[in-house]
Amino acid sequence: MTNDVSRRGLMAGAALLTAGMPGISWAFERDGNRKVLVFSGNQAVPVLDPHVRYDWSTRMIQQSVYDALLKYDGDPPRIIPWLAERYEVSPDGLTYTFHLVGNAKFHNGDPVDAEAVRFSFDRGLKLNAGIAWMFRDFLKPENIVAVDARTVRFTLDRPFAPFISYVPWWYVVNPKQVMANQEGSDLGRKWLTENVAGSGPFKLRRFDGNALVHLDAAADYWKGWPMADGERLSGVIYRIIREAAPRKAALQRREADMITNLTPDDLEQLARVPGVAVESHAGSNTFGIKFNCQQGPTADVNLRKAIAYAFDYDALLTIHNGQAKLQTSPFPQSMAGHIDVPGIPRKDLDKARDYLKRSQYPNGGIELEYVHVQGLESPRRIGLALLDSLRALDIKVNIVGQPWTTMVARGSKPETCPNMISVYVTPVGTDPDTVAYQYHRASWGLYYGMSHYENPEVWRMIDEARGETDNAKRMAMYAEIQRRIVDDQPEVFGMIANGLWGRRDYVRGFVFSPVRFTGEVDPYPLWIAG
Repeated sequence: MTNDVSRRGLMAGAALLTAGMPGISWAFERDGNRKVLVFSGNQAVPVLDPHVRYDWSTRMIQQSVYDALLKYDGDPPRIIPWLAERYEVSPDGLTYTFHLVGNAKFHNGDPVDAEAVRFSFDRGLKLNAGIAWMFRDFLKPENIVAVDARTVRFTLDRPFAPFISYVPWWYVVNPKQVMANQEGSDLGRKWLTENVAGSGPFKLRRFDGNALVHLDAAADYWKGWPMADGERLSGVIYRIIREAAPRKAALQRREADMITNLTPDDLEQLARVPGVAVESHAGSNTFGIKFNCQQGPTADVNLRKAIAYAFDYDALLTIHNGQAKLQTSPFPQSMAGHIDVPGIPRKDLDKARDYLKRSQYPNGGIELEYVHVQGLESPRRIGLALLDSLRALDIKVNIVGQPWTTMVARGSKPETCPNMISVYVTPVGTDPDTVAYQYHRASWGLYYGMSHYENPEVWRMIDEARGETDNAKRMAMYAEIQRRIVDDQPEVFGMIANGLWGRRDYVRGFVFSPVRFTGEVDPYPLWIAG
């Protein structure tokens, strides 16, 4: 779809994409007597299935159409009841019992009961994709039991300290709809790629993962709405505009109500535009340049260290206009268990040259590929800073912008992964396991595991820490894990960037939470004044 965002071009594109769909509207338009909010970002939504994939754009849609037992809310993030009105944990830390609300219904009217919860967790574990890593080492499908219509019990194989911190990301699907659309033994995977079987505050009207996703508000949402009835939206449209300039122009022209994937320069410019408000929030979103630790020149740890010491870290803060802070560990500073790792690299050309001499490329003379998400200006500029930094080592850098889906597909295998790949990663919870597990062997193939980092001893420590119930011992283990990861240098540990959004000042209800991914918002509390 074109990225031209003139009103005429935008509406013409909408007409083509939504032929035969009465009532669709774009920013500041009405659907009957209610408004449709248009949110724009650069990233596609390739899959809707909540048990198969999650990234910021995908999860933004998933959390709109599905519900979970618990939900993250606010800053600092707290876990609040949702489908579950309460839960209990046994003294030995093995059994979790959730008691469900009595009024939750799926969009087709079926009740959200304990069997639906059991089925959803069972399905997530059996598909062994996306979110499965969170629980598969501690929970077997047969140990999830629907005790009665409103009670579901999970019995773990052994204690797992982060259990509750992951529950908010396990969305509940309607088993009747899923199984009615099963092909072979796929548990409805093909159908749920582009369809929804949820109970969330929005229903799916239109899905074109590379252009737009149109959601209708569920007027009879079982949880109710946080705003007055007259202020509730008719729906939300997520419109994908790959490049920053037309996305920013769309906000300025009221052709989008809220946008993300902004640079700090964009934010400063938008702050001066009448009628536009900007959001900048310090969170836990880390930026790193991940090395391919298995294939090519960057499989050499000494070359990785040379690059890390040659890099100009101050450039990260300059590029972000101070809307970031440097990492002092693989863990963000706000996370439990974080330590400032002694000796984490900062620019030191003497050390860089020393490590280069120890590598297989003592005189440089190589070219490395650096891949970033197409349309994101800050990672592109960071690539230029990397190019400039590595000239001192006679290493050339080929900067390549690719769509997110292409980049992640390449990074999923060591054989196709670029030498260096830039990525923002937001922890999915408040427990240190959410970051540590990114460096586990089980994370290979996922976007946060694109370094294909290998250290069996670190993997063993991560496994052990997940099951440790003594918190002091557990935090000491994570301290050592952080030190060892830094010593292996699987990436350039860069910065923790602020979350940045621009919105028209008539958009109300925005709530920031640091466990939300880059660009992700929760559409549920949003409304338009006036």
